[in-house]
Amino acid sequence: MACLRVAVVQGGPSAEAEVSRASAAAVAGALGRAGHEPVRVELDRDLAAVLRAGSFDVAFPAVHGDVGEDGSLQGLLEILDLPYVGSGVLASALAMDKRAARLVFASEGLPIAPGVAFTRAHGATAELARRAREAVGPALVVKPAASGSAIGVTRIEARDPLEALEAAIEAAFGLSGTVILERFARGAEATCGVLDLGEPFALPPTEITAPNDAFYTYEARYAPGRSVHACPPPWPEGVIRRVQEAAVGAYRALGCRDLARADFIVGDADDPARVTLLEVNTLPGFTGTSLYPEAAAVHGLSFEALTSALVQRAFDRGPSPRNAAVPLPADPPT
Repeated sequence: MACLRVAVVQGGPSAEAEVSRASAAAVAGALGRAGHEPVRVELDRDLAAVLRAGSFDVAFPAVHGDVGEDGSLQGLLEILDLPYVGSGVLASALAMDKRAARLVFASEGLPIAPGVAFTRAHGATAELARRAREAVGPALVVKPAASGSAIGVTRIEARDPLEALEAAIEAAFGLSGTVILERFARGAEATCGVLDLGEPFALPPTEITAPNDAFYTYEARYAPGRSVHACPPPWPEGVIRRVQEAAVGAYRALGCRDLARADFIVGDADDPARVTLLEVNTLPGFTGTSLYPEAAAVHGLSFEALTSALVQRAFDRGPSPRNAAVPLPADPPT
């Protein structure tokens, strides 16, 4: 295995910047232990100059949210001809935009929850709340279309007044120009990673419980000991298989690359075996409490082996191929 000089990109203008820095620290530590030369670099306006000057072999984006995970960073890396871990521009942008991702998932027949998407142009908040309950049902999950780590997500019960739903919509609009309102599926929160080192396959799913939180909130995700993970979960084999198949199906539908993590609700009031796909994260967390490296370890890949395999795959793939410029036709003879 070659020693690679790796730019571990962190931070950025996102609500998840601190999560990103925690992921980057863990990734850099693992790469260093695996014999590589990691350098943590900040996602800011100087990044292009830093990457040009750094003589890097490959980049590992350990970023989450706006600019880092939505295709913007990936576009910069394409311009710089620097190989990088993770999905390309289009898949990153699609996955980050939950409205666009829902359309792709629906076109592929994947099991999403009924829902609607609104922008400010669709009407006043009170009108949107009323329309959502009429179209989807009284119990809803409200989420920003372009945010992660459960930031801005609110669960609304059927008994909650319309004013509570309006407040949740306003909070989501504070983070994204589009708000998604989905049917509140009552079941186990779960996730399933996909690893692609040549052919995508599903890692063991994880069932997540957060005994002290209403659901798997931002605090439950990143505060040590605040959530309980069961990997693999105590489900029938058929349910596990459906989750894994849906995770790989979502990965393929978006055109992802290298790695991703799909989130699910498993079970519902009228069907305990129902699998509902929520979203796909193209750059899952790599912190000490993150689910993706935990599932990889259950599969048999240490943190060091996982990160090293990902940077080696990106390095071997190299920069994206480019087409040669086609000369303009010569002037016709006079």
